[in-house]
Amino acid sequence: MSEGTAPAAGEAASVADEAARERLGYLRSSIDNLDAALVHLLAERFKCTQQVGELKARHSLPPADPAREAAQIERLRRLAEDARLDPAFAEKFLNFIIDEVVRHHRAIADKAVNSNGDV
Repeated sequence: MSEGTAPAAGEAASVADEAARERLGYLRSSIDNLDAALVHLLAERFKCTQQVGELKARHSLPPADPAREAAQIERLRRLAEDARLDPAFAEKFLNFIIDEVVRHHRAIADKAVNSNGDV
């Protein structure tokens, strides 16, 4: 393209496509970083809930706590609304995590019962 002339339609589209590819790469890189952070956050969360399960098993507390779970769901829904995230999605996500935590707590409790209370 010479100085003072507009790019041809094909050139302009090619430049726009390249800019879109660069932006897409940048966004995907950010998504990859966020996914890694989510995995690490979940790992930390499950380390804590593992300890909660062991504490519950030692003190013969039930693996599930429906009142706490309901409170947490309401809290997360409010946080989601504030963050402009679909509260129904946030609730589904937390329910998935809660189900997994309760499953782990039941397994810990079963192990404690089968080993005469030693966790």
